[in-house]
Amino acid sequence: MQNVTRLCHTKSIVTVNGKFPGPRIFAREGDRVVVKVVNNVQNNITIHWHGIRQLRSGWADGPAYVTQCPIQTGQTYVYNFTIIGQRGTLFWHAHISWLRSTLYGPIIILPKRNVPYPFVKPYKEVPIIFGEWFKADTEAVINQALQTGGGPNVSDAYTINGLPGPLYNCSTKDTFKLKVKPGKTYLLRLINAALNDELFFSIANHTLTVVDADAIYVKPFETDTLLITPGQTTNVLLKTKPYFPQASFVMAARPYVTGQGTFDNSTTTGILEYKSSSSLFKSWINKPKLSLFQPTLPPLNDTATATNFTKRFRSLATEQFPANVPKNIDKRFFFTVGLGTNPCPRNHTCQGPNGSMFSASVNNISFALPTTALLQAHFFGQSNGVYSPYFPYYPIHPFNYTGNPPNNTNVISNATNLVVLPFNTSVELIMQDTSILGAESHPLHLHGFNFFVVGQGFGNYDPNNDPENFNLIDPVERNTVGVPSGGWVAIRFFADNPGVWFMHCHLEIHTSWGLKMAWLVLDGKLPNQKLPPPPSDLPKC
Repeated sequence: MQNVTRLCHTKSIVTVNGKFPGPRIFAREGDRVVVKVVNNVQNNITIHWHGIRQLRSGWADGPAYVTQCPIQTGQTYVYNFTIIGQRGTLFWHAHISWLRSTLYGPIIILPKRNVPYPFVKPYKEVPIIFGEWFKADTEAVINQALQTGGGPNVSDAYTINGLPGPLYNCSTKDTFKLKVKPGKTYLLRLINAALNDELFFSIANHTLTVVDADAIYVKPFETDTLLITPGQTTNVLLKTKPYFPQASFVMAARPYVTGQGTFDNSTTTGILEYKSSSSLFKSWINKPKLSLFQPTLPPLNDTATATNFTKRFRSLATEQFPANVPKNIDKRFFFTVGLGTNPCPRNHTCQGPNGSMFSASVNNISFALPTTALLQAHFFGQSNGVYSPYFPYYPIHPFNYTGNPPNNTNVISNATNLVVLPFNTSVELIMQDTSILGAESHPLHLHGFNFFVVGQGFGNYDPNNDPENFNLIDPVERNTVGVPSGGWVAIRFFADNPGVWFMHCHLEIHTSWGLKMAWLVLDGKLPNQKLPPPPSDLPKC
């Protein structure tokens, strides 16, 4: 635990090595990474290495009760994995309850030695991690929300590298400053570690070039404004002005909001400052007050800007960095994702819609985490009573998903159902947003895999006409994708990684309400297609 002061308010938070945000992990593609986690706090803890493929190292993936039981107070666990075929920016975060609100940090993966970037070599690289700051204890926030069935209290600030910036009460000194030199190229490694908000980001009077998303290179494109959902990472090149400007420039992030609920309507800012070594400039800079340029961010509900931005992502699809999109599909799935309600328990007052409790589901099933780890239950053949291997491939009750909502908003069941896939199955998954309690964008994250985003659109998915427009040449490869508000997204992947893999909305409240499920990929026939036994220090439940 560490005392941290933000917004004139000190609170004790869970940290790694006393740092907030947590320490950076530097590695190269192909490196083996070993992290010993010692739990010195009262909370149960797990750490997830977000976006790391974890090929045959599912025991190190980290989501609580999916691949491991939590590390209890006084216990240790060693995470051991190798980074295969990835380079760029990812991040690590706690993966139990809402502890990732303060437990997070960057994973910076450099290319193998003597392998250049497929873009201009930057003069300097800077991680920029967006977070969400609560004055309250986030464990109390989520516990209260789950008890009352209502929406959670919202955060008090957004942060850039842990700092809220001058637009918040008494936070002028807590401002991230990026000092740059004229005429240089900087690589900014952007990470959205916020709990519940997608963010727009912009730097005044500067254009950014997107070169990498979720640790996969993309065809470079220029933009003034980025959208980044929780769980996503984006590498951008910032080319500074060729001369020394008589100004500083504000970088700002604020939410993109599609849902009906309350949200933190505030803006975090940092400062881009030019520095010069010349004493002439130093004497000149001290006299006049530098002007400060503000960026223009899109309106909070600007779905058109959000969509136009995400549609620009394309894989490099070169010989060196191919896009191996599954062309022949073995199994097709259609998942509805969205919010619903559960009836309020007897003798209980609930604060959800019409006195109900908020719930969320995939194909009408609100996923219930078991009390033992799914991967353990599968590996030791003890699945009985832990999970069912029958997850519906299609919604149990079809309806007009994005039209007038049905009268009954109740989620059909709370259960622990998994999709079971033979090794190397090629999968196509359509994820359809629903308007039951109002359409909303959902950033869906799949553990253990990257997937190709082959199509997206608004309204109800049309299986007869929409596939004609799928991009099977150079679709972007990601680990987290926004299901458009009132729309659908189509992804494809090869199930080439044995284990149990969590898939969930990266808006933490939606995960808490049940918008999650898991894929069980069976072993293949060859020795290198099988999941090895668990490490001896795997935490017990």
